[in-house]
Amino acid sequence: MTRLVFVCGHAGTGKTTLAKRLAAPLAQATGEPLCLLDKDTLYGRYSAAVMGMLTGDPNDRDSPLFLQHLRDPEYQGLLDTARENLAMGVGAIVVGPLSREVRDRRLFDREWLRVGPEVAVSVVWVQTSEAAARERIERRANPGDAYKLSHWDEYRQRRFEPSDAQCDGLLIFDNTAPTNADFDALVRRIVADPAKNAD
Repeated sequence: MTRLVFVCGHAGTGKTTLAKRLAAPLAQATGEPLCLLDKDTLYGRYSAAVMGMLTGDPNDRDSPLFLQHLRDPEYQGLLDTARENLAMGVGAIVVGPLSREVRDRRLFDREWLRVGPEVAVSVVWVQTSEAAARERIERRANPGDAYKLSHWDEYRQRRFEPSDAQCDGLLIFDNTAPTNADFDALVRRIVADPAKNAD
């Protein structure tokens, strides 16, 4: 069995840092090889070049133009890359906001994911307060966040938080001030309780 772990959440929640911290303990706990696939690492430079050519702003990752034309192809490529690794017996930790896919339950739909029952799927939703997320975004000073910060009221309306049935199967992780015990507990939950059923 190979493992597909999604680490999702809004900007500033600490998804990439968490995923990097999870990688070695998960590989050790399962005895399975894992790769880390971060959307920004895989597609950041490419999308910057495209947006720079189209709008003159290579740092735009939140405008309607980007969301309409580049968002979904980035995620499709991310999943294609994950599936190639899974086919070779290498698990994948996939990092990206994926809020729309969490909201619509697509990450639990094996037909949409195009993965079989031999793949253990886990979906981690990383959360922190809006104020903490904005503080982290400002502190990291990533040019790709400029549009978010200058259009914060617009962006914050897209800050979906799962509730009710949307939480079924989600491993929700509060990344505001986690302890080592919190990280260890998350590793155990991923190993012991992957979401195995398709919607």
